Amino acid sequence: MKPILKVFLLFLISNTLYAQGPKVLIVTAHPDDETMFPATVFKITRELKGTVDLALITDASGGYNGLVASTYYDKNLTDSATGRLALPLIRKKELMCSGEVMGIRNFFFFDQLDDFYQLDPKPFFEGKRWDMAFCEKKLNKILEEGQYDYVFCLVPSAEQHAHHKTASILAIRAVQNLKAAKKPIVLGGRALNKNFTYSFDVLEGFPETRISAKAPVFYFDRSFGFGEDKKHSYMIVADWVKACHKSQSGDMNGSMHRGDLETFWYFAINEESCIEATSKFFENIRNSGFVTK
Repeated sequence: MKPILKVFLLFLISNTLYAQGPKVLIVTAHPDDETMFPATVFKITRELKGTVDLALITDASGGYNGLVASTYYDKNLTDSATGRLALPLIRKKELMCSGEVMGIRNFFFFDQLDDFYQLDPKPFFEGKRWDMAFCEKKLNKILEEGQYDYVFCLVPSAEQHAHHKTASILAIRAVQNLKAAKKPIVLGGRALNKNFTYSFDVLEGFPETRISAKAPVFYFDRSFGFGEDKKHSYMIVADWVKACHKSQSGDMNGSMHRGDLETFWYFAINEESCIEATSKFFENIRNSGFVTK
């Protein structure tokens, strides 16, 4: 190989590696859980040129609050029997619509039963609800092959649905058990309004969910106005994503154009040395595209 060609190839390779954006895996229980942080994901994929994949734990057969959606889909989606048959396909299609807005690269479906609303995650880890051995094995493989920089899940606070808590704990444990020199940073996300009073420390009975006392709450302000008359904001991205979830017309109607901040808690299982890098990550998110300081 001629020296000048060799130098040129090395230049291309180094610049390609440098240009790669952050790699993120989202782990959630239901389609529409990603509405907690869609603008952050949009900015990662569209503006930082990163890649984001999504692992969905349930089969999406629950969620019977589609009163208006029943007319749209011509099915009674408030009826559980109808929902069990129709919702898995409908809600996965809606999630893929949402993913198109956010720029999701790959979807991984675990198809565990979206059974009923409950608060206790313990039965799931005891194997009474989901096939946890299957979930753990599949998620471990995804993490090993994906080599992600970050894993996003929901903050597993006590008042949350057991499915949310179980999916988040599953993600935390998978990263803990990952046999890799560099592990992804796990963050718990939640949409909140400005001047929020919400706080989270640990989910009782699950010490792996403890939040680092040394890390700040990271955030992206999707309501920040910019452009002509400051009438533009990334809140519209969240609304686009929510609008995809038509089968959940009751919940989405109540959440449209709400939740100013996409907030992220830093779990204590992460290395303290990565706090600074995570701060830089969110600074890059705020400085990308249309700057939202």
